[in-house]
Amino acid sequence: MKQCMDTDNLHRRIKKIIGQLNAIDRMIEEDIPCEQILMQVNASKSALHKVGHIIVEGHLEHCVKQAIQGEDADEAISDISSILEYYSRL
Repeated sequence: MKQCMDTDNLHRRIKKIIGQLNAIDRMIEEDIPCEQILMQVNASKSALHKVGHIIVEGHLEHCVKQAIQGEDADEAISDISSILEYYSRL
């Protein structure tokens, strides 16, 4: 994969999400009320969605932009189509 994103930022976010997931696991073990667990699940899901957004944004700003500037519009359109297909599944 081309280097088209802020990997340090993404790594920090992923580590935070891993911490959230570990906390959810502990909450389940400790029999914390479902509402509180679901709040943490939703927070984790939102954080993961943001990671996806950052990846899509970086890909568009760098990889797709380079393809367009290199006058390879077909490649750029194909990239955008693939991104929309994968990202819409989240």
